[in-house]
Amino acid sequence: MKRRLHDLGLGIRFALSGGREGWARTLLTAVGVGLGVALLLGAASVPRLVDERADRIHDRQPFSPGSVKNTGDLMASLLYATADTEYRDDTIGGKVLRPADADPVLPPGLTSIPAPGTMAVSPALRALLDSPQGELLRPRLPYEITQTIGDAGLVEPSELYYYAGSATLSADTGASSAAGFGNIGEVQPLDPMLVVLVILICVVLLMPVAIFIATAVRFGSERRDRRLAALRLVGADARTTRWIAGGEALAGAVLGLAVGTLLFLGGAEVLGPLKLWSFGFFPGDLRPVPLLALLVAVAVPALAVVVTLAALRSVVIEPLGVARGGRTRRRRLWWRLALPGIGVVLLFLSQNPGVRGAPLPLVPTGVAITLLDNLTPVFIATGATLVLTGLITLLPWLVEAVVGRLRGGSLSWQLAVRRLQLSSGTAARTVSGITVAVAGSVALQMYSVAIHDDFDKVTGVDASHAQYTVRTDHPDAKLAQRMTDSFRKTPGVQRAIGSVSGYVTPPDAVTAEDMRAVAQLTLGDCATLKELARIDSCKDGDTFVVHPSDDAELAAWVDRTARPGKPVNTADDESGAPQRLWTLPASARTVTARPDPKGEEQYGIFVTPGAIDVSLLSSAAETSAVLTVDQRVPNAAEHIRNTAAELSPQLRVNTVRTIERDQQYAGIQTGLQAASLATLGLIAASMLVSQLEQLRERRRLLAALVAFGTRRTTLARSVLWQTAVPVALGMGLAVAGGLALGALMLRIIGKTVTDWWLFLPLSGAGAAVIFAVSLLSLPVLWRMMRPNGLHTE
Repeated sequence: MKRRLHDLGLGIRFALSGGREGWARTLLTAVGVGLGVALLLGAASVPRLVDERADRIHDRQPFSPGSVKNTGDLMASLLYATADTEYRDDTIGGKVLRPADADPVLPPGLTSIPAPGTMAVSPALRALLDSPQGELLRPRLPYEITQTIGDAGLVEPSELYYYAGSATLSADTGASSAAGFGNIGEVQPLDPMLVVLVILICVVLLMPVAIFIATAVRFGSERRDRRLAALRLVGADARTTRWIAGGEALAGAVLGLAVGTLLFLGGAEVLGPLKLWSFGFFPGDLRPVPLLALLVAVAVPALAVVVTLAALRSVVIEPLGVARGGRTRRRRLWWRLALPGIGVVLLFLSQNPGVRGAPLPLVPTGVAITLLDNLTPVFIATGATLVLTGLITLLPWLVEAVVGRLRGGSLSWQLAVRRLQLSSGTAARTVSGITVAVAGSVALQMYSVAIHDDFDKVTGVDASHAQYTVRTDHPDAKLAQRMTDSFRKTPGVQRAIGSVSGYVTPPDAVTAEDMRAVAQLTLGDCATLKELARIDSCKDGDTFVVHPSDDAELAAWVDRTARPGKPVNTADDESGAPQRLWTLPASARTVTARPDPKGEEQYGIFVTPGAIDVSLLSSAAETSAVLTVDQRVPNAAEHIRNTAAELSPQLRVNTVRTIERDQQYAGIQTGLQAASLATLGLIAASMLVSQLEQLRERRRLLAALVAFGTRRTTLARSVLWQTAVPVALGMGLAVAGGLALGALMLRIIGKTVTDWWLFLPLSGAGAAVIFAVSLLSLPVLWRMMRPNGLHTE
């Protein structure tokens, strides 16, 4: 061990004191490794980042007195109401606050509760309000800004958030009581299909990073082999030379760790506040998990040494030169096929425990199934990794097998083919990263498309009839009338219907069937009720029993509760709650419902304001309005939200959507977009660095060919052919492997492939990246073909 450490140290000295050529090779390796390390540190920071964001959200959530988390004698010291809104494509979070005692609790990030008519805002919201882009937002937040929310009260630097003070907020207007902040909400477990998707994303995005690091530590391998031959000439044995080469790679990897750390820290400072894909973070929250950071720090240098030692096993280094085993030792195929084969077996094992076969030996059946359930994520991750690794190992064999049979063609083609025949491994390594990325992306896309519909909820609402709803969680007949009048005057609104909705039950309900006889009670003026039912005449004080237009069974259920001359219970439907009785007048007329602006029918009991005291309605009743909008009117949505804020900051404006997307699925899709961009950028940078390293290695050869009369355009085309051939083979292998992996992953969750042709844009994007890298390398290629490339030290 002491001897090997000495050899490694000697290699490090050669890497750092090898003159300009040595430093150039070491710095190229450091930059290449550094790019991969930066992305690995980013991936190692994701768990901490998710926890920090969750803690920030948790810390500013109010909890009520007597909540599950706080069972002590805490009293309400603050009234609050949620006042979120939307502006353009951004969500603006907010709360209206009012102290309930002389020493109210403070939300994180505030030094005091804003006085009535004032507000505290986040830095990003202040900048928006002060800019010309916030012109339509300022009327919606007509408060004087007196405070800036500190970082402790924000989820991310670019968050739009505010706290406004109020003197009129009360429980009667829908406010809630808070005894403190730091409420722990119910954590929704991740859907099993999303767990599989997350695992696949991690494998697909991190494998190209490992491949590039393994490629980067082999930069300058041809020139290194000639140096090692010189060491053999002065007495070093073969094993010593390999360990010295490992020391050179180790030096570049350690420098790469430093470069990667600097890139990671700088990237966090730059990218954190930018809010790419609606996601931002505080740079201080992006910190690697210590254990994962230590793993990166140890694994990257170790990988550099191992890869170098493994690569030199096929190279015979003698005192008078270097002989590669490419001709005498053909690449073996069996183990390259065994890797994906084992991966397929593991993927099959991750299916339903009931079809996994016999239980584990000497283990009870129930315990065996539990063990297999716990190992399912490991099976999926390992299986997908082995399948993609198999594609990487197959690519060098495929390139060697194909180029070995190529003959003839133009001069540039022959130069390229001959170069690939002499050393196809370097070309295969260059495109292996993009190959595995495309293969993984094809599998991810197939999986995501197949499960897409499972996370889209069809609301059943026709968005062509009504585009917005406005609601608040307390009954207020006067507010409903003001909503109707105000929204009808709002620019872009063609139709507005405001009403109060609650539910009533029979007062004598004793059986389960009676308890299910719940009828909706809708309160509105005559104009509103005529929009919702076929009413010929109406005056204030009238009541109606409304039947569905074409459902006799539902009409019978309505009649169980809505009995003219009989009382109904308007109180909350809770066990032990006292009843609040209201008698439906005997003069109530029976009418038929008509579709509302959303295309839905409302039925039950319709009443005008003079027929019932609103205070009789339960606290679960709500005040709402339905709006039909002319979408051609500019900024109609913003005018609607401004009107709602003017009526009450507690009014929520919602867009009517035919389909609603699951938030967990949407969040994973957003993370996938951001991570894919980072991985694609790394692949492009890695290919460019690899291309430049290969050109630097062949500088003297290119300059000699030009000096002997070879045209520069011929050499340029030959370099492009050397990239195009492995790329074409790699893309074909990636598409085949990606489709197979995607089909296997879908079989795990019992889904079928919905589109076999979605690989076309993905493979096109991969080819575009390679084409762009080739174009960027052309200026360097022209420089390498100058006569001074023949100079040597």
